[in-house]
Amino acid sequence: MTITRILVANRGEIARRVFRTARRLGIETVAVHSDADAGLPFVREADAAVRLPGNPPAETYLRGDLVIAAARKAGADAIHPGYGFLSENAAFARQVADAGLVWLGPAPASIDSMGSKIESKKLMDAAGVPVLGNLTVDTATEADLPLLVKASAGGGGRGMRVVRSLDELAGEVEKASAEAESAFGDGTVFVEPYVERGRHVEVQVVGDRAGNVEVFGTRDCSLQRRHQKVVEEAPAPGLSDAVRTAMHDAARAAAQAVDYVGAGTVEFLYDADTERFFFLEMNTRLQVEHPVSELIHGVDLVELQIAVAEGRPVPAVTEPVGHAIEVRLYAEDPAADYAPQTGRLLELEVDHDGTFALDGFGTRLDTGFETGDEVGTFYDAMLSKVITWAPTREQAARSLARTLETARIHGLVTNRDQLVASLRHPAFLDPAGLATSFYGDHPETLAAAAADDLLPLVGAVALGEHRRTAAKVQSRIPAGFRNVDAGPRSTRFGQGAEEVEVLWYGGRAGYRSAERDDVVVTSASPGEVVLEVDGVTRRYDVRVLDDAVLVDGPRGGATLRILPRFVDPSTQVAAGSLLAPMPGSVIAVRAAVGDVVQEGQPILVMEAMKMQHTIAAPYAGTVTELSATAGQQVEAGVVLAVVEPAGSQEETA
Repeated sequence: MTITRILVANRGEIARRVFRTARRLGIETVAVHSDADAGLPFVREADAAVRLPGNPPAETYLRGDLVIAAARKAGADAIHPGYGFLSENAAFARQVADAGLVWLGPAPASIDSMGSKIESKKLMDAAGVPVLGNLTVDTATEADLPLLVKASAGGGGRGMRVVRSLDELAGEVEKASAEAESAFGDGTVFVEPYVERGRHVEVQVVGDRAGNVEVFGTRDCSLQRRHQKVVEEAPAPGLSDAVRTAMHDAARAAAQAVDYVGAGTVEFLYDADTERFFFLEMNTRLQVEHPVSELIHGVDLVELQIAVAEGRPVPAVTEPVGHAIEVRLYAEDPAADYAPQTGRLLELEVDHDGTFALDGFGTRLDTGFETGDEVGTFYDAMLSKVITWAPTREQAARSLARTLETARIHGLVTNRDQLVASLRHPAFLDPAGLATSFYGDHPETLAAAAADDLLPLVGAVALGEHRRTAAKVQSRIPAGFRNVDAGPRSTRFGQGAEEVEVLWYGGRAGYRSAERDDVVVTSASPGEVVLEVDGVTRRYDVRVLDDAVLVDGPRGGATLRILPRFVDPSTQVAAGSLLAPMPGSVIAVRAAVGDVVQEGQPILVMEAMKMQHTIAAPYAGTVTELSATAGQQVEAGVVLAVVEPAGSQEETA
């Protein structure tokens, strides 16, 4: 059997990742897409693309019947599920086979066996793989604390809660079940002991139809937020040879217990203090973090998926070379409880040596978005994966941190600063500091990095040059020129949540700061500004748009929103207004007009990008307005409620 045309039942970077291997192997590609994704790169790059009808867009990729119909329409003979959506859906895998198409994944029976975390634990226990015990609301005791409530179906941290008090257990089970039902269509959850300082270590396996299972090493995925992975690396550092061998053997036994064919991952919770590990789950699909294993072992896991599907054996594993680290660049604000960000990417440029592959040590970029693309609310907030492969772990971390620091990212808040801080943190650089509690233990990594305080001056100078060169008359007159120099010019920018004002002089003598005598503007254009600060030259790249100036310097950059000289009164909102932080749906209202609330008390709960976000009272006071209702779809910036601070009514009286 030879595959000639593959449809990828997924979107974004994973679709582009599969396309790259398919093109190299001479296989045609087919994309499917929702209306929300029609303009993204993966749709443009496919040899053919089929629109999936349906609303809301988030559910279109879950319609197996539409995907199979698209494969038939486009003449595909195989379907690659990617990860997420239908990738671990045994019923869909059977539908693909019944339609006469090749399923680039494990057998449906294997997916069924590992689909329930509750049942899979029983199976693994019988196969001799170490597991954690299951508890219930009724059987858990104080001695079992802390506990972890976890969705039986799905993953990615959704439907997961850490519980530290038995009084909270029933309520957290209810919340986790609701979130799991929303994310996976299955609200079943279970409870197990929570290893406080455990590490998340996983093993990559590939099985073929002859029953052979090869192990492509370990990965450490301990750095997580909301139980979703942020930083991943291979091989997992700090493991003894005995532990590594035992994990390999356990992963192979797990795969053989379900007659596994194709690429999959066996995940373990590792307790470094006792050097014990426990089975968490098996992901019967390709993982987001698969590139780090590909790089150190010199394999293409998508190519292996295709090979075993065509009946060829999986090759023997070579010894790992060097160390690879991957970070997930998310459109989210870590300092605001990881609130997802939506809107247009004004710029996304990351220096790299290869796209979706590397021939040698360097940086690889797997991305689903490019400059100018729109990031919506219907899907995961991940923009790109940046992966560095180097001879040692220390070199990989240093190089990747610098690559991120100098990347040109504008238009949306991202977790870039958190990633850089993580890669440079002493607790990360010492494998003994790795733990799933890393971000709870080191909250300093969540804060945004201190911005270069000269970025606004650079923006003002570039904007002045842009306006001068764009002038239809007298464009040769220096910016800021006046016959009588009565005072400095003023330029106002919005920088994040802050407003900054830059005071500067222009004219025949060139630009200079009205506030910094130690700064000299040595050259200026709309695209580049060069400063000399205490005898040290700094170069800044600039891009001037209609309503923003994008500035990037030696240590990061800034998106400077150009503020109008006069404010439109209609855009102002009342003090105490609670605004929708992103487009989404209101799923619960926890207060009513007239309620007296305390600081931090939940007022509403929104859902966006498959995650729930609580909007709380900013201070103690009274709810005076509440326009939102459960089930309502809202846009970012809409006023949902108003809380009047305590004491203000008495002061007014």
